[in-house]
Amino acid sequence: MLKTKIKSLTAQFENISSARKQVLAQLSSSIREKRVLNEQVQLNFICTHNSRRSHIAQIWAQAATYHYGIENVNCYSGGTEATAVSPNVIAALRNAGFKISIARDGNNPTYKIQVSDDHNINVFSKHFNDPANPSSDFIAVIVCSDADKNCPLVPGASKRIAITYKDPKAADGTPNETAAYQQTVDEIGREMLYLFSVSSEQ
Repeated sequence: MLKTKIKSLTAQFENISSARKQVLAQLSSSIREKRVLNEQVQLNFICTHNSRRSHIAQIWAQAATYHYGIENVNCYSGGTEATAVSPNVIAALRNAGFKISIARDGNNPTYKIQVSDDHNINVFSKHFNDPANPSSDFIAVIVCSDADKNCPLVPGASKRIAITYKDPKAADGTPNETAAYQQTVDEIGREMLYLFSVSSEQ
């Protein structure tokens, strides 16, 4: 159950290093600045293929906003190219407690994911400037080192912040595959929950 996983991860904030908290502080400060001005917060999480880390970050970030009751925050994701959401990501998110169904099947399925008792979001792989994403006044959050190197400028972004994670794809086809994806889902979830717990402070 998602609430159980959230309770578990929020109890692990002390496992986040001071150096990592400084990285996360860049985004939490930017979110607080907009909230003080009562401005809409738009976050676009970007990696290379929009198949793993960017979706995990988008989903956990949106779930965190509802968990902490933070309004006017919309989370998106995109890649420097479009592929498809990894089935391993879907499996790991389900194991974390997210309820997921297929809204549209095909080579690049759209998944409906429940991020709170009353809210769902639809996710599919897409380019970061896809019409489904904001075209201006958004914060680009780069979550992989390849995208950080290959996408130095994100058109329309008011800010660009790098919060990178290791790619669980490296474990594909190995005995460690399931554990690697679960570890990534938990790591990103823990950090997004921490980030928004700080962002909720006035």
